[in-house]
Order: sequence, then C-alpha cells, then structure tokens
Amino acid sequence: MMTDLLDIPVKTVQGRETTLNEYRGQVLLIVNVASKCGLTVQYEGLEKLYADKRERGFVIAGFPANDFKGQEPGTDAEILDFCTSTFGVDFPMFSKISVKGPDKHPLYKNLTGSDVETTGEGPMRERLKGAGLASDDNEVLWNFEKFLVGRNGKVVARFAPDVTADDNRLVSAIDRELAKA
Repeated sequence: MMTDLLDIPVKTVQGRETTLNEYRGQVLLIVNVASKCGLTVQYEGLEKLYADKRERGFVIAGFPANDFKGQEPGTDAEILDFCTSTFGVDFPMFSKISVKGPDKHPLYKNLTGSDVETTGEGPMRERLKGAGLASDDNEVLWNFEKFLVGRNGKVVARFAPDVTADDNRLVSAIDRELAKA
C-alpha cells in the first residue's frame, strides 16, 4: 500500500522540515518547477490561479527540480529570490528535489505511481520524443507537470507540462474539486 502522500516528509524552500499534511482538506496542485525553462513563464499564471482560488481552499505547491537539461541550477535561496522578485510568487515553495529517475523523491514516486491518466498529452511529448528526450513510461515528462490532489489527499488528475494555469481543462478540474465538501 502506498504512503499517504500528505504524510511524506518534504522541506520548505526555507529549509523547514514538514509534510503536506497542513494542506489536508484543501485542493492541492503540485507542480515541478524550474527557473531556466521555456515554460518558466507559467509561474505568472500559476500565481494568478492561486490568488483567484486560495480563499476557497486551493493551494499550489511548487517543487523545484533540476531533472530536465539542468534548467533549475540554483540553490533554494536563489530559486526563492527568482520566483518572488520575477513573478511575485506567493504560493508555497519547497526545497529542490528529483522528480524522476533513481533519485526520485518519495512524493513523486507516490504521484507518478497513482496511475491517473495525463490530460493534455500531445504536442510537447511528441517534440521531446523527436529530440530523444521523452519516454513512454509514467515518469514526469518535463518541468511544470501538474498533479491535482483532492481534499481527500488522493491524486485526482494529472496535466502535461504544456497545460497552462488558465487552460479550461485544469481550471474545471480544480473547480470540481473545490465544490466537493
């Protein structure tokens, strides 16, 4: 049986040991982020989404990862400074982790082991395959892949990296989860 993902130890970007348990009962969007990626501009949309829905019990958890072409080379302090000064990120950020491969963090082992089908698969996966950078396994495809966790602490949806924060498929899924008691 898999560990409750909200009980898995993580560390905030400021270095405090914690779990995601403080968000139990809320709707959580877990995103692996990177500062030097073509998709980094998604921080702006994610922050807007967080600001729009946080009062209804919605949280975004950003997990920096350097697993894709070295696109998150900075320290936790540098990452936090970049996110706040460039995009005004106010949602919770966590310490840099690995989201794929042999060093994959237990949180991501749990997320990718959930067998929830990915929404938005297509153009990005095909481009990455063409460049020899994508596989057909259940690993995280690239930076800014999104996992939606319901109020019950279970993964309810997964979105490809190129599904942006204003994509109706993502927003609708979040609203459906927020509507649940």
